[in-house]
Amino acid sequence: MKLKLLAVAGICCVGGWANAVHAQDHTMSIVSSAVPMLRMSADARAGGMGDAAIAVSPDASAVFWNRSKLAFAKERSALSVTYAPWMRSAGPHDVFLASMAGYLKFGNDQAVSIGMRYFNMGEVQYADENGQLLQTAKPNEYAIDAGYSRALSKRFAISVALRYIYSGLANNYSVNGYTYKAGHAAAADVTLYYQGLNDKGAGWSAGLTLSNLGSKVSYSNNAIDQDYIPANLGLGAAYTWRLDETSKLTWALDLNKLMVPTPPENTSDSSMKVYRDKGVVSSWFSSFGDAPGGFSEELKEWQVSSGLEYNYDDMIGIRGGYFYENRWKGGRSYATLGVGMKFQWLGANFSYLIPTGKDINNNPIRQSLRASLVFTLAK
Repeated sequence: MKLKLLAVAGICCVGGWANAVHAQDHTMSIVSSAVPMLRMSADARAGGMGDAAIAVSPDASAVFWNRSKLAFAKERSALSVTYAPWMRSAGPHDVFLASMAGYLKFGNDQAVSIGMRYFNMGEVQYADENGQLLQTAKPNEYAIDAGYSRALSKRFAISVALRYIYSGLANNYSVNGYTYKAGHAAAADVTLYYQGLNDKGAGWSAGLTLSNLGSKVSYSNNAIDQDYIPANLGLGAAYTWRLDETSKLTWALDLNKLMVPTPPENTSDSSMKVYRDKGVVSSWFSSFGDAPGGFSEELKEWQVSSGLEYNYDDMIGIRGGYFYENRWKGGRSYATLGVGMKFQWLGANFSYLIPTGKDINNNPIRQSLRASLVFTLAK
C-alpha cells in the first residue's frame, strides 16, 4: 500500500511519465522522493526558458528559484500568481499546480518574501499491494514558505527560507494494521547570487541554491516507514547582452542534482529499512557517491536546463529553452516556448512545453501550458 501511495505522487508530478514508460527496464536507477511537486516549475517565465532561472534577473518568482536575487530587485514590491494544468493530454482535467509568490524590499539591500505552492491531484482510485481496489479520494499537497534576502555587497547576496510541507496522499484510514495519514515536513533553503552586470545591464550573473533541506515525511503510523523529500543542489549562470538602448538578450544555464540517496536494487524489507534508516544530513552527502554505476552514473543524475530570453524595453519578452534529463534517470526531455508582456503595474507570462525524444505521443505532460500574472505593488 505504501508503494501505491507514492506512485500517486510520482505519476502525477515530475517524473511519473518516465516511470510509467520505462518501469520494466532493469537498467533504470531513478532517484525519487516524496512530495515531488516541490521540484515542479511554478513559474511561466522560467517555464519558457527550459526551467532555467537560478541566475536570471530577479522578479517575484525568484522565491521558487533563488531568493537571494530579490535583494537586487528593481521594484520595491511585487506579486506573482501562476496556474499550470497538469497531464491534460493523458486524460485527467482536474490535476493542476497553482502557486503564489511575493516580496517586499526594505532599504536598498534587504527583502522579505513568501511563497505558496498547491498541487491538486484530482480524483484517485487507491489500491493495496495485491491490486485490490480501495476507496477513491482527492489527494493534494501544498507548501508554504517565508524567507529573508540580503545583499552582502554590490555584487553578492544571500538568502535563507523556512518551509512547511503538507502531503495529503492519504487521510485516516487503515489497511492490514497500518493507519495511513497525511504527511508533514519542514525544510529550509539557502541561496547565493552574484550579479556582475555593468552600468548598461550587460554581463554575467550566477547562483547557487540548496533547497528543501529538511525532515523526512511519513504517511503511516510506522515510525520507520519514512521517505526523503527532494533536497536539491542547483548551480546557475546567465549572460546578458545589451543589443541597444531598449533591448537585451539573456542566455541562462542551470544544473540541478537531487540530494536523495539512490534506492537499493534489492527492494526487500531489510534493504529498504537500511535505505530509510539513513540520517537526513548523511543522506545528502551520500547521494553524491551511491550510484550503482559509479562516477559516470552520478554524472547522469544531473539535470540540465538552458534558455534564451529576448527583452524589449522591459515590456515584451520572447523565450525559448530546453530541459534534459538522462534517459536512465527519468528521461524527461522537452523544449519550451514562452512569451511575456508588461504594461505599467501588470504583467503576464505564458509558456508551452514540447516533449522530445521517444514516446512523445504518450508523454502525459506534452502540450503543457503555464500562465502567470505579475503585479507590481510598489516601485
